[in-house]
Amino acid sequence: MGEEALPDKNNIYTGMPLLFVLGCIFFPLSFAVLCWALQNHSNLRMEKQEAVLVASKLVSSVQAVMASTAGYIVSTSCKHIIDDQHWLSSAYTQFAVPYFIYDIYAMFLCHWHKHQVKGHGGDEGSTRAPGSTWAVARGYLHKEFLMVLHHAVMVLVCFPLSVVWRQGKGDFFLGCLLMAEVSTPFVCLGKILIQYKQQHTLLHKVNGALMLLSFLCCRVLLFPYLYWAYGRHAGLPLLAVPLALPVHVNLGAALLLAPQLYWFFLICRGACRLFRPRGSRPPSPCQTQD
Repeated sequence: MGEEALPDKNNIYTGMPLLFVLGCIFFPLSFAVLCWALQNHSNLRMEKQEAVLVASKLVSSVQAVMASTAGYIVSTSCKHIIDDQHWLSSAYTQFAVPYFIYDIYAMFLCHWHKHQVKGHGGDEGSTRAPGSTWAVARGYLHKEFLMVLHHAVMVLVCFPLSVVWRQGKGDFFLGCLLMAEVSTPFVCLGKILIQYKQQHTLLHKVNGALMLLSFLCCRVLLFPYLYWAYGRHAGLPLLAVPLALPVHVNLGAALLLAPQLYWFFLICRGACRLFRPRGSRPPSPCQTQD
């Protein structure tokens, strides 16, 4: 039985470059189709800026659902958290890497169109000031620096480490990390509702609560859980796990956790304003903005 499974697994790994190419096609094509549909559907007829924002958030949500599903399958299938393997861990990693490259461009498009609408760039038929494109790009990098850095690290560091350095070990941990994307659809819906100025609706408040809870559980508390899982496997108490792990493992976990803590802080600030009774205080900058 195991001898028959081995060739199938080899075929899967042989097809990895194909999965990467498929991801390069799937995410940009999905974005382009959604943009076109949102602008041309008879019941929607969105402006281009709106269509770009909504399409980018829809693609991000689709990727998050796929990643979370893959992560759940992998993590629940691996009984031995170190040695057990699941083909989906490497397969989905290969497929999803192009998403992070695409999303950098999609975020820039959102920033570009918002910049145009605010009147900082030329509209169609008018000339833009020299260097305006570079000014928009600099503004984008300044505003989204942490997110762009996060995406770049995922492509240039985490992807090679997960494919080469792991050497087939720790699929359970990779599956758990993929499940961090559970919070992404709520983040995306929140940004869409803010775009349409629906901050005071019940939907936005419920979504905000779900976003806060899912982000806390799946992105912040995820790391203590991974340490606890390893400690249970190794027969160590939680506080002794960091001392038993190599320094580079603890450093990598800290670098991954740091931006999650920052974003969680911003979400909490936004929740302060979201659930503050109307008229109690004037608006403050505690709402996170896109």
